[in-house]
Amino acid sequence: LSVSLPAALQPHQPFQIIVRYTTADGPAIWWLDPELTYGNAKPFVFTQGHSVCNRSFFPCFDTPAVKCTYSATVKAPAGIQVLMSATQSSYLEEEGVYQFYMEYPVPAYLVALVAGDLIHADIGPRSRVWAEPCLLPTAISKLSGIVERWLTAAESLYGPYIWGRYDIVFLPPSFPIVAMENPCLTFIISSILESDEFLIIDVIHEVAHSWFGNAVTNATWEEMWLSEGLATYAQRRITTETYGAAFTCLETAFRLDALHRQMKLLGEDNPVSKLQVKLEPGVNPSNLMNLFTYEKGYCFVYYLSQLCGDPRHFDSFLRAYIEKYKFTSVVAQDLLDSFLNFFPELKEQCVESKAGLEFERWLNATGPPLAEPDLSQGSSLTRPVETLFKLWTTEPLDSVAAASSVDLTKWRTFQTVLFLDRLLDGSPLPHEVIKKLSECYSSQLDSMNAEIRIRWLQIVVRNDYYPDLYKVRRFLENQMSRMYTIPLYEDLCTGTLKSFALEIFYQTQNQLHPNLRKTIQQILSQGLNPLPAIDTTAVTTDTPAMVLEDKVSEATNGAISLRDVNVSA
Repeated sequence: LSVSLPAALQPHQPFQIIVRYTTADGPAIWWLDPELTYGNAKPFVFTQGHSVCNRSFFPCFDTPAVKCTYSATVKAPAGIQVLMSATQSSYLEEEGVYQFYMEYPVPAYLVALVAGDLIHADIGPRSRVWAEPCLLPTAISKLSGIVERWLTAAESLYGPYIWGRYDIVFLPPSFPIVAMENPCLTFIISSILESDEFLIIDVIHEVAHSWFGNAVTNATWEEMWLSEGLATYAQRRITTETYGAAFTCLETAFRLDALHRQMKLLGEDNPVSKLQVKLEPGVNPSNLMNLFTYEKGYCFVYYLSQLCGDPRHFDSFLRAYIEKYKFTSVVAQDLLDSFLNFFPELKEQCVESKAGLEFERWLNATGPPLAEPDLSQGSSLTRPVETLFKLWTTEPLDSVAAASSVDLTKWRTFQTVLFLDRLLDGSPLPHEVIKKLSECYSSQLDSMNAEIRIRWLQIVVRNDYYPDLYKVRRFLENQMSRMYTIPLYEDLCTGTLKSFALEIFYQTQNQLHPNLRKTIQQILSQGLNPLPAIDTTAVTTDTPAMVLEDKVSEATNGAISLRDVNVSA
């Protein structure tokens, strides 16, 4: 690294600093061999800057409090398409040089690059989708026309979309999270394409970030809820406008179930359940990102909207908030002061000090949300789930006929995953129950999307249901994504099936990205002393003799991030 400064500086005189640097492998830059892409044709590279990884990509003030414009020049081999999160771009074909410019100030973590075998198709007047050639037809069929519908709905609620284009690029399964809201160019994992309802929610969430997170950003990582809680609220306002209140309530019920599940795992006194989390020195902010950031933050924002009496009044406030603070970074007090100033009658009523619901308590108390939304408008979709769950979990099990008559293929995805998640919460189940569940639903679930199948397979694993264990193997043999492998490996290693997990890992490790491979090795290493016996007849002859060497110490020092819970950035 070298820095060039002007020879003589005059007070208040503008000057330029030139930093010459070289970057090696770092946490922001993910290089993929062709074998780790869907097309297996060309190498691929992408960056993931959130939260503080882009300091390994380029010299920067790697804090959300600092925003700036940027330009970039990228040279790439012929046949490699390069994209960046920029408002302007050009390509000099004879030189193989791409040039990019982001004209609006953004924090460092929103500078993003992707390059590979990518082609595009327009899906709206200001949107196109980019994907590997083998995936593009699916991406078009899923998103053509509807992204513009979402953008228009968001603009009617929160004001003009200020970034010009809203493009989407689908990344290989090695992408470490579900989606990332890079301005002008949302990154999203290709694995989600088969799960229509999750795709809808994930893209709309990133659309919402165009206002909450990108235009107005949390100034400190200790208040990530300012981006995620507001974006989740906006996402649900958009889905209510486009898909109705019942669907929004169903998705919210599913997420709040997950929040309470995480609460049980962490304990109500865990400091990471605060909205204002204390970031200790040396801690990666991404390790603090969990469902509280999203869902507890959402509940607080929803509570504020209810104080207004009409969500449309709150929409008006959020439009004014965006207009006041766009292209800047804020703290929670900025939001709350603006809220009380916008609604002086609420300020007169001292709503910020209402007993048990004080704003300060919302921000700094551990535990669940102080209040949760009324989801009764979703009862037409959630009631069948609750009824079926009771049929399967009420003893004695004499309602199998009624339960087996329910056709899950007619349900919405969020209904099915809500039902399966509740069965997961109740596992291990009586053997008779898991046997009957498999007889009734296993063949139906086989044809459904991965979000559904992984939950059924987790039920299989947690209940040691050996007749369906071959489906676990088949699933893991065909998955390269963190979100569809980590949960199963964790469940396999928690119970009695660690040898089975090791066997599958030995056979599939070469198709996994090194970072994912390392995480799974850490899971497999927990408590290994000595290594469990492996059926070597099932392991290929070129399996490394000691693939887990030196991993036990790594596992004890590298706890799996809470971000491994399935969330979009």
